[in-house]
Amino acid sequence: MDRLREQYKNEVIDALMKQFGYKNVHQVPKLEKISINIGVGSATQNKALLDSAVKDLERITGRKPIITKAKKSISNFRLREGMPIGCKVTLRGEIMYEFFDRLISLTIPRIRDFKGVPLNSFDGRGNYTLGVKEQTIFTEIDIEKADVIRGLSITINTTARSDEEGRALLTELGMPFYKPEA
Repeated sequence: MDRLREQYKNEVIDALMKQFGYKNVHQVPKLEKISINIGVGSATQNKALLDSAVKDLERITGRKPIITKAKKSISNFRLREGMPIGCKVTLRGEIMYEFFDRLISLTIPRIRDFKGVPLNSFDGRGNYTLGVKEQTIFTEIDIEKADVIRGLSITINTTARSDEEGRALLTELGMPFYKPEA
């Protein structure tokens, strides 16, 4: 059993039950899934860029990504419906907790000039999206072998009903939110 899931069971549930006054353990919000997405808009001209993005995402998550395709045609971008333009992975269960643990303890501290992740990236229902500018902050990616610096988005879905509950859950799990200096 991994460290973060143990922490959730032993500490987080109790802390959130006290904070929000839940009467039942099942009311406490929990992590549902984590989706990691890389958009490769230039893949319309160069298919090799999409292949390297798939390899990067596979190294980061340990899972085989799904290729995402364009939903509609946009002539200005030379984009046709059905063209491959990105890749994504959805993590659940044990793998999700292991990835989240690596994200908050190893990866996020490697960001240059890091002061904390923004508080305003919640969607209104307790889910959080984090944009990463470089895939090279992940320890699995070798900086010398990275052909292109590309960004990715990480969406953390929770069972929380509000942003306040989602923020409390992620804070208890160790997410380093930005704290403005007083």
